[in-house]
Amino acid sequence: MRLFFVRLYHPPKKTGFLTIALDMASSAVFASSFATCKRFVFLCLVLTMLCRPDQARAQFTDPRTYDNTPVGVSQLELAYAYANANASIETSLVIAGAELHLNLGTVEYTRYFSVFHRTAWAQAIVPIAGTNIRGSRTGAGDSSYELALLVKGGRALSVTQFASYTPTTTVGVSLTVTAPTGQYNASKVLNLGSDRWSFKPEIGISHPFGSKQQWVVDAYANAYFYTDNTSFHGVEILRQQALPGLEGHVSYTFASNLWVSLDTR
Repeated sequence: MRLFFVRLYHPPKKTGFLTIALDMASSAVFASSFATCKRFVFLCLVLTMLCRPDQARAQFTDPRTYDNTPVGVSQLELAYAYANANASIETSLVIAGAELHLNLGTVEYTRYFSVFHRTAWAQAIVPIAGTNIRGSRTGAGDSSYELALLVKGGRALSVTQFASYTPTTTVGVSLTVTAPTGQYNASKVLNLGSDRWSFKPEIGISHPFGSKQQWVVDAYANAYFYTDNTSFHGVEILRQQALPGLEGHVSYTFASNLWVSLDTR
């Protein structure tokens, strides 16, 4: 089974970024007793252009994140992004007057499984970045980990059962934890890591509509909470208020393997 789709993101100019993603899915590559219901997904290219990063903001959640997905599936994604901005990898931190050229690659692994007959998933993300901050530096950024569950409309289905699934409204909840595992130097203003923990609880709803359910509207409510960085600039303590967010996504499916979305936060 192969899947190819293009996603075009175009959020508001003050918080926007443009992303074009090409996804290819093939048959399962994980040998186990679940081999008949696994597939391997490889995200081969993501080009991201950040614009107007002059305000502190949090990351977008992808559209259709809370769509139902077959359980027993493992997904691996590789992504690349380039940014010219005045924020570090963590876009909630903006440094006035700074200029950063950032090459960022990420490795993401997601496993879908059943919890009380509902679709759930666990995800781990590790960013690898290179910057021009006072000389070229390359290393790992802060890793993040997500647990999510569809609490409505997300009955756990195998790949075989999913073939006859009719999309319906789904409601999901998730918690993402970002750990201070990235490279951090207290004497630097911009770093690959943030030297603090962050937590993002989120609730999302996804509703397909239209004669052939080609349209999908997503609405998310979330908030980022941060612990203190007690070694900011070596001697200072960095405290940051929570960043609440409301997101909206409208996407249209042109074909079974092609869809486009308009996003706002």
